Amino acid sequence: MAKIINEPSHTFNEYLLIPGYSSSECVPANVSLKTPLVKFRKGEEPKITMNIPMVSAIMQAVSGDRLAVALATEGGVSFIYGSQSVESEADMVRRAKCYKAGFVTSDSNITPDATLADIIALKEATGHSTVAVTDDGTSHGKLLGIVTSRDYRVSRMEPTTKVSQFMTPFEKLIWAKEGTTLKVANDIIWDNKLNSLPIIDDDGKLCYMVFRKDYDTHKRNPNELLDASKRYVVGAGINTRDYAERVPALVDAGADVLCIDSSEGFSEWQKITIDWIREKYGDSVKVGAGNVVDAAGFRFLADCGADFVKVGIGGGSICITRETKGIGRGQATALIDVCAERDRYFDETGIYVPLCSDGGIVYDHHITLSLAMGADFVMLGRYFARFDESPSNRVSIGGTYYKEYWGEGSARARNWQRYDLGGDKKLSFEEGVDSYVPYAGSLKDNVAMSLAKVKSTMCNCGALTIPELREKAVLTLVSSTSIVEGGAHDVIQKEKVPTIK
Repeated sequence: MAKIINEPSHTFNEYLLIPGYSSSECVPANVSLKTPLVKFRKGEEPKITMNIPMVSAIMQAVSGDRLAVALATEGGVSFIYGSQSVESEADMVRRAKCYKAGFVTSDSNITPDATLADIIALKEATGHSTVAVTDDGTSHGKLLGIVTSRDYRVSRMEPTTKVSQFMTPFEKLIWAKEGTTLKVANDIIWDNKLNSLPIIDDDGKLCYMVFRKDYDTHKRNPNELLDASKRYVVGAGINTRDYAERVPALVDAGADVLCIDSSEGFSEWQKITIDWIREKYGDSVKVGAGNVVDAAGFRFLADCGADFVKVGIGGGSICITRETKGIGRGQATALIDVCAERDRYFDETGIYVPLCSDGGIVYDHHITLSLAMGADFVMLGRYFARFDESPSNRVSIGGTYYKEYWGEGSARARNWQRYDLGGDKKLSFEEGVDSYVPYAGSLKDNVAMSLAKVKSTMCNCGALTIPELREKAVLTLVSSTSIVEGGAHDVIQKEKVPTIK
């Protein structure tokens, strides 16, 4: 008969942290959330260290290039989804990497024969008010002019007005030649009171745009996660089928770290994929693996050479793997088990393999619980899908805004590679759902609030760093009654009182 584990597996909601002694220095402003993203040897520093313990899920509805830029601005890493063509994913990585160089490849471009209506539609689609006018309407066509919100008034112009009639023409633009340094470009912007500066080559073709707001953004975001060339750190998802084509393209595009996107990682397919990467690139390409829920699964992937390991099966808000297949484990129990094995592995080998808690995060305090249990960082899907920067559509339902959110195991995603067990190239049955999540605004505001809560809780435990939290944290299991007691109860909340007319 099967081996039976009689102890129940628990979720984050079944645990609470017991406060510890807090010194006068233990205030949120002094808390550091730095954490390793990839493995390192004892006494050495990891090649990539994040400034916050948050990464975004490898999902179509979550991680595009816009979210990659926004999250790296706050100090985390986005893993751009791999369930798209190799070329499309590489382009997303490339756009995100180019963005922070200060030289941005324009993604709002139009021809002079287009109309004001086209400009308005383009602005709605991209959110950008600066549009490059090129001869072919591409980001690298010959620059003919620029359109900004100052060039037109919707209330006083016909929608059919040609762009050529109201754009600022090339001869009136201030521009710089390719090869101009970022410092010089910013000086030109400031000296001429510009909002943007086109960079063109010797043939007059548009290369990049430099924006005043990027300089300001850098000053406002001290946690930005940058590589050695001052570009944003960007991750990308891969699968165990087309890695021989996808990995080289993503590496060439500048991806800093890869992650195998799979519903279950205790598999020879992942070993084959990691072996191929190590044979071709050695340790220069960083790749995470997973997902696993026990010590044996972690040990297998660590021995395979994974740079980090993801923990969690079936705990995501749109995941129905446990329901359809009966596999998985409560996220808290899985994490505690795997973290213990990670520490044993470190003691035996001197190699520290970071752990990513993936799934089961419902409330902000679950992030703190996962860190206390031993996770180095968390991967979030639903959380990031709610924001402006996610790739999904914002829709109004009954007067309330929502964002579309679908699982990679849903029919909509068609991501059969993630659930591949070596059979037919198709999704035989769904392991995810198609849904909506409440729209929540900008990533920056929400991440700041979530991390403020994490820092506050860490101070309650007397910890100023994530490793210190692990050492000092005391966790307690709670009963179902305790969970009810933890919320507002036995009162009538003011907003719930019926209005008397």
